[in-house]
Amino acid sequence: MGDRCGWVGADPLYQAYHDIEWGVPEHDSRALWEKLILDGFQAGLSWINILRKRENFRSAFQGFDPDVIAGWGDADVTRLLADPGIVRHRGKIEATIGNARVWQAIEAEQGFDRYLWAYVGGRPIQNAWERLEDVPTETEMSRAISKDLRKRGFKFCGPTIVYAFMQAVGMVNDHLVTCPCHARVARLGR
Repeated sequence: MGDRCGWVGADPLYQAYHDIEWGVPEHDSRALWEKLILDGFQAGLSWINILRKRENFRSAFQGFDPDVIAGWGDADVTRLLADPGIVRHRGKIEATIGNARVWQAIEAEQGFDRYLWAYVGGRPIQNAWERLEDVPTETEMSRAISKDLRKRGFKFCGPTIVYAFMQAVGMVNDHLVTCPCHARVARLGR
C-alpha cells in the first residue's frame, strides 16, 4: 500500500495496524474501553511498544473484561507489576482497575459506546488533512471528553490521549487524504 500516513514507518505490525484497524469506527463498549486503557498505558511511550505487547496485555488483563477487572485488588496489582510482558507502572495498573469501575457506571447508565459516540453525533468526523503536521494532537472535543471522564473518576485520559483514542477508534477520520485508507474509512463512517 503506497502513501500511508507518515507516522506508520516500515514495521509490518505497525503497517497492519494502520491498514486494518486505525480509524475504523468501533462501537463495541468493551473494545472501546480496551483501546482507551491501552492509550493510557502508552502515555510517555510510543504506540508501537504497546502494540507489540498488546496480546500480553490482553492475557494479563483477562481479555480486558472490565467486569472482571473492577473486582481486582492489591494482589492483582502485585501480580501485574511482576509481569514482564506488559508495561509495569503501578499508577497505570491501579488506574485500570478504577477505570473499570467507571466503565461499569457509564455502561449501566447509557452504554460506554453511546456515551462516547454522542460527542460526534454518532458518526465519525471526516477530516481532510493533507499534511501530517496539520493533524492536531488534541481538540476542544477531546478536552471535553477528557474533562468529563476525569470528573467521573477515570484516570490517564488527558486530552491528547483521548484524541489519539478518537483517531484509533474512528470517531475522527484522520488518515491523510493521500492515504489509501482515507476513502475506505470515510465510507465506513457513512
